[in-house]
Amino acid sequence: GDLNKVLRVVKLTGFVNSENDFTDQPQVINGASDVMLEVFGEAGRHARSAVGVNTLPMGVSTEVEAIFEVEVESAFGPGF
Repeated sequence: GDLNKVLRVVKLTGFVNSENDFTDQPQVINGASDVMLEVFGEAGRHARSAVGVNTLPMGVSTEVEAIFEVEVESAFGPGF
């Protein structure tokens, strides 16, 4: 892929494996948001959700889902 084709970061959703009394999930996901801003500048500003969960696949501590708007080239022209 080509990061230059990323027009903007639309949204990040972060899932944090945490105990029931842990409420700092947004602070954990701040790191992912900071990376998007560092890599994409103003185009890295995005909506975000941070969710606490009691388990994640393969024992990972954090999972981040991202939605990007990307430039697409089509033989049919712009917008296709």
